Amino acid sequence: MTMARRLHFLLPLLLLAVISLSDSSTPQSTGQYVCDPARYQERGLDMNDFPFCNKSLSYSVRVKDLVDRMAMTEKAMQLGDQAYGVPRLGLLPYEWWSEALHGVSNVGPGTRFDKDIAPGATTFPTPVFTSASFHESLWKTIGQVVSTEARAMFNLGLGGLTYWSPNINVARDPRWGRILETPGEDPFVVGRYAVNYVRGLQDVEDHQGDEDLNSRPLKVSSCCKHFAAYDLDGWLGSIDRNHFDARVSNQDMVESFLRPFEMCVKEGDVSSVMCSFNKINGVPACTDNRLLSDKVRGEWNLHGYIVADCDSIDIIIKYNKWLGDSFIDAVSQALEAGMDLDCGLYYTKNAVTAVGKGRVKEEEIDKALKNLYTVLMRVGFFDGSPDYDHLGKDDICREEHIELAAQAAREGMVLLQNDGTLPLKGESLKKIALIGPHANATEAMIGNYAGIPCKYVSPLDAFSRTAAAVEYQPGCPDVPCDTDALFQNATEAAKRADATVILAGIDLTQEREWVDRAEITLPGLQTRLINEVAEAAVGPVVLVLLNGGALDVSFADKNPKISAIVWAGYPGEQGGNAIADVVFGKYNPGGRLPLTWYLADYVEKLPMTSMQFRPDDEQGYPGRTYKFFNGSVLYPFGHGLSYTKFAYKTSVSSNDFKTKLNRFQHCKSLNLTEQSTVSKCPAMRVDDMDCEEHSLDFEVEVSNTGSRDGDNVVMVYSVPPAGLRDAPFKQVVGFRRVFVPALGKTTAEFSLNVCKSFSIVTKSGYVVVPSGEHTVAIGGGEEAVSFPVRIEFE
Repeated sequence: MTMARRLHFLLPLLLLAVISLSDSSTPQSTGQYVCDPARYQERGLDMNDFPFCNKSLSYSVRVKDLVDRMAMTEKAMQLGDQAYGVPRLGLLPYEWWSEALHGVSNVGPGTRFDKDIAPGATTFPTPVFTSASFHESLWKTIGQVVSTEARAMFNLGLGGLTYWSPNINVARDPRWGRILETPGEDPFVVGRYAVNYVRGLQDVEDHQGDEDLNSRPLKVSSCCKHFAAYDLDGWLGSIDRNHFDARVSNQDMVESFLRPFEMCVKEGDVSSVMCSFNKINGVPACTDNRLLSDKVRGEWNLHGYIVADCDSIDIIIKYNKWLGDSFIDAVSQALEAGMDLDCGLYYTKNAVTAVGKGRVKEEEIDKALKNLYTVLMRVGFFDGSPDYDHLGKDDICREEHIELAAQAAREGMVLLQNDGTLPLKGESLKKIALIGPHANATEAMIGNYAGIPCKYVSPLDAFSRTAAAVEYQPGCPDVPCDTDALFQNATEAAKRADATVILAGIDLTQEREWVDRAEITLPGLQTRLINEVAEAAVGPVVLVLLNGGALDVSFADKNPKISAIVWAGYPGEQGGNAIADVVFGKYNPGGRLPLTWYLADYVEKLPMTSMQFRPDDEQGYPGRTYKFFNGSVLYPFGHGLSYTKFAYKTSVSSNDFKTKLNRFQHCKSLNLTEQSTVSKCPAMRVDDMDCEEHSLDFEVEVSNTGSRDGDNVVMVYSVPPAGLRDAPFKQVVGFRRVFVPALGKTTAEFSLNVCKSFSIVTKSGYVVVPSGEHTVAIGGGEEAVSFPVRIEFE
């Protein structure tokens, strides 16, 4: 959705006639609850006359009563993100659009900050950096803190209860401008991030296991977006998301684009899904019945509502030019496809006419409203929430929240390269040169879809607190770095310092919504600045990079004068402290890359518009992500060093799975090479298997063989049997972040479902488990170990 506030259109006079501003002068009401007897009394109404306020009734009965009481014109006024309420029923207005990608944000009109009441909220690292921690409980805890601050904002009259976050699109291409918003390139990891963050935002204690999920209470409502195959914004000035038709194979759709959303709905029980701007194989996503009604609400059983990315209907008409539709046509098709809420005014303006002309049934509008108001009842908008009504100003920017933001930044730090120089021994340094366009970064650290942080701690702030004197020289006036006027000051500082730390990278001038990159190298003259400073330096040189999408910094990796390279992502409001803690060894980095870092010529080998993940030899395409890319990379997915060393040992109880087929189970063929070793029954469809029957249980003993305490991410991959064409090289099926004291040991336990962990997707879109010898590979560096897993169908 656009980060700029939308230009609102004038409402038709017919609709304006039904609006009374007696409850509010704006379509926004926060800090109030609908079913408040005193509020009804003030308006000369008796709340007992309205069964939708009767708490003894089920939500389904209450919502039906509410919707049945509305006239068609009143119904239409509730279908946009600005729901205008119905004063004669005591129904308050509500603004649906709030954001909480990595902290409560004021991007959407549903939430704002106030300098006296709530001047800011805790701002965590952006998701691509938080995902580098590979720490599921951290992801959930961040969600819990964000939702606590969100509820406090609502109680203060400053925020909403429905947050259109997280962004769980897979990062397919390193040039995409919104990679910083996503959890990375692996569909399973993205899905696990979604499940944990959504659970953190939504779950109310003691209600996670409620049987009736349509009435399970919510702390706040979360939304997984953008559904689906959306990962292009504005490339080369000629192709943008409003016009883009993503041509996607069934194989890639099932395997990569849909999987995180399926996990978000089925395992995270998210209460909203947002459909995307783009067309998919010629059909606008928000009018695709197969995706919305059949898949999200039907097959996956969404307990919530489906919302449009903002102004999607306008895009369908003006840019997609879908079937020559009018606004009434598009509104009718979107409603029938299962899109409940329009972020915009197109439903509000056109729904009455669409029903009047017989283009859509009023029943479809009733369904949408029931989905919407059920969520608002679950989140406490009607009845309040005893668990959270006490939250207020003191629950925002609490010290423990700020410390969690710092810890999240520490855990995400990835040590890309180190010749042993790091950590720096701060007590032995008299002077440090702090150089680069990000050396005094503040706003750049928080990326996009952010609010106002509680307080910034820049790298300069943090390094200045050390015993050493710090000389700060930006070298470049900004990230685009189009002048070398400040280079000499930077090189002279490096000559005077005992150690030099360069903070370089990119920012929102290079990657953001609407802005994709053409190159994946450092912008402007930054490369030259780094090389000249490194050459001039008399002490060790450490390069710290701030960026979301991958960068080719092979020049620095090969430069013997650059002793270490650290990826700091966009580390949030406490980023400076986290960077200093890692550089000086107060924290031992344990993060791993959630993205492949390609070499610069990657962008010359395939266009962004190419959606396929697998290599295409005829086109000369090398494939995408660690699962299929067949070329050389700078740093692979999962790469990350430590200040200590780790070793693995595995213990597995049984790794041989034999299934005797019944007469209703049928073998599936596979595309095999001559070297294939699969059996006479090559594969079984997962849908035809008893997937609860078999699981692979094993342990990984992690030994810290060094002299420093540290965290280790135990990454588990499955490798398909040899001889399968189009199968991934490997795929993540599990991970654990564990703390291991120096010279100590710990054990990580894993239980892999055979259907989920050893399946692949065929060209036709079937999910199958191949027979033959699979491999479980653990880790990817010196500590890597593996063992075989035999699967047979008889």
